[in-house]
Amino acid sequence: MAHPSQLGFQDAASPVMEELLHFHDHALMVVLLISTFVLYIIIAMVTTKLTNKYILDSQEIEIIWTVLPAVILILIALPSLRILYLMDEIDDPHLTIKAVGHQWYWSYEYTDYEDLAFDAYMVPTQDLIPGQFRLLETDHRVVIPVESPVRVLVTAEDVLHSWAVPSLGVKMDAVPGRLNQTAFLASHAGVMFGQCSEICGANHSFMPIVVEAVPLEYFEKWSSMMLEDA
Repeated sequence: MAHPSQLGFQDAASPVMEELLHFHDHALMVVLLISTFVLYIIIAMVTTKLTNKYILDSQEIEIIWTVLPAVILILIALPSLRILYLMDEIDDPHLTIKAVGHQWYWSYEYTDYEDLAFDAYMVPTQDLIPGQFRLLETDHRVVIPVESPVRVLVTAEDVLHSWAVPSLGVKMDAVPGRLNQTAFLASHAGVMFGQCSEICGANHSFMPIVVEAVPLEYFEKWSSMMLEDA
């Protein structure tokens, strides 16, 4: 989850998010180098170091400032396309969960189980216990097995919503009448927090998402318990 005064991204909890963080750092370094170079050129021109007519009218310089940006864009585009492919690839998921957005809560169906479904409402501030986070905790968590590919089918019942968990690198719009899908793999056990990321009405900021990754044996115990209570 995010922390007070945090400037960077949340810690990665999936391989895709790790790739996104590496790409972000790569692109940010390119932007920093370009900005530094352009600033130097501006300062040099202001101080009349680069106002020679042979420099300003040079055809070679025009070729360089046309070709170089194209090369830079290619160097940024190639890893970007690779990550987009990884994010869209859904290869033999071990578990499929259907997430349905409502005004203003989420409901979940574990489609591999016959009766495993529940609604997840935000825990009101007055009902929080020590250790829980305001506006982020839900009464039911989405429990998944760690290191297992999970597919999430996302839709909405009323208006546009968005199922987003930053530390997993997941953000998928929930559109009424349409079934979108995304996938992720939790690389370690833990609790990941997210929120609806599409302005969906008055209580948009009060429909959080909590994903808890646990070892497989604990997931089997949890699913058995939920089925007994259903």
